Amino acid sequence: MDCLIRKVRQGDEAFLAYIQTESWKAAFKDILPDEVLQKMTEINHVTAMYKRLLDECIGNGCILETDGKPHCIAWWDKARDENMPDYAELICIHSLKDKWRKGYGTKMMGKVLEDIKKAGYGKVMLWVFTDNNRARKFYESCGFTANGKAKPCYGTHEICYEKRL
Repeated sequence: MDCLIRKVRQGDEAFLAYIQTESWKAAFKDILPDEVLQKMTEINHVTAMYKRLLDECIGNGCILETDGKPHCIAWWDKARDENMPDYAELICIHSLKDKWRKGYGTKMMGKVLEDIKKAGYGKVMLWVFTDNNRARKFYESCGFTANGKAKPCYGTHEICYEKRL
């Protein structure tokens, strides 16, 4: 399959929202309470969020396309945790379930880490739901390790992973 990773651009908010909400529905259905998942996957709300991020040039996003169709997204920025000022933060990486475990997430992660390093960061962190074993294994396979930080989030808990570049 043909694969292209490109930077997000104005007008991509619908693709971004669709991939994020569909990914959340598939990945978090047994992790988040139903009412939380329903609220967080409300397509119009997520589309508006991405439109605002694009309009205000907040963060850095990529879309991976397979055969000319968006499949995977990633978003990163300076770490939001004020105790980690020298870190970049991988805010999200999501893909559509129909092509999970085909290597596209690994390709996207490589591109994101390359962009983060080019931006001058030597460290990157991310938050992942504690019960999201599939994602945790993926992050660990990409060289991330849990750093011991944890916090409540959306009715469950997240743990922090980090990696030196």
